[in-house]
Amino acid sequence: QVQLAESGGGLVKAGGSLRLSCAASGSSFMARAMGWYRQAPGKQRELVAAITSGGIVNYADFVEGRFTISRDNAKIAVYLQMNSLKPEDTAVYYCKIWCQSGNYWGQGTQVTVSS
Repeated sequence: QVQLAESGGGLVKAGGSLRLSCAASGSSFMARAMGWYRQAPGKQRELVAAITSGGIVNYADFVEGRFTISRDNAKIAVYLQMNSLKPEDTAVYYCKIWCQSGNYWGQGTQVTVSS
């Protein structure tokens, strides 16, 4: 079993920055990839960014170069540096890990961007 703990969310003004962190823990497991999703009220959960164990990254189009995902394989952690935040970025951001044993989600961290 794998547990994910997210942190770094909060309330920021438009144009501001946040850095989200996610650390995985649990029994022995192999993480194939980690990433971030977000879900705004009334909308489906959508991929923000993901990174494989080999360092291959994938960003949603709406990121528009504003976010950077990174990982620490030794600690099984993933980060999302978010700059130039917009009000439409407001959502609950969820960490996800793809493991050989299955996929796991964090509890989510709220990001609110004011106009």
